[in-house]
Amino acid sequence: MEYKLDATNKILGRFATEVAKLLMGKNKASFNPKDFVNMKIAIYNTDKLIFSGKKIDQKVYRHHSGFHGGLKEKKMSVLFKEDSGSILKKAVWGMLPKNKLRVKRIKNLVMYKNEK
Repeated sequence: MEYKLDATNKILGRFATEVAKLLMGKNKASFNPKDFVNMKIAIYNTDKLIFSGKKIDQKVYRHHSGFHGGLKEKKMSVLFKEDSGSILKKAVWGMLPKNKLRVKRIKNLVMYKNEK
């Protein structure tokens, strides 16, 4: 089964919760948290997402390489211009349960900047 969702004029966090629920299979009557639901989700128009508040200017994504002075920081506005799908993917990643199925579930998520 495959879902096709349009991200036009959707708020990031609220849309990410919908996607996370679909990836976990919570929309099915036979939901079981330990079962893997092989459901592909395609999201279009990720460059038309909306952010609430001053998040686009103030939020900073941090990553550390593990070496001294290896802290990398990127503002949300810069990351959104480079790859808008990565912001949505990080939001969904944080909303999925922290277990062995998280990696499998996130692989079923495909994002496109436009409708083509």
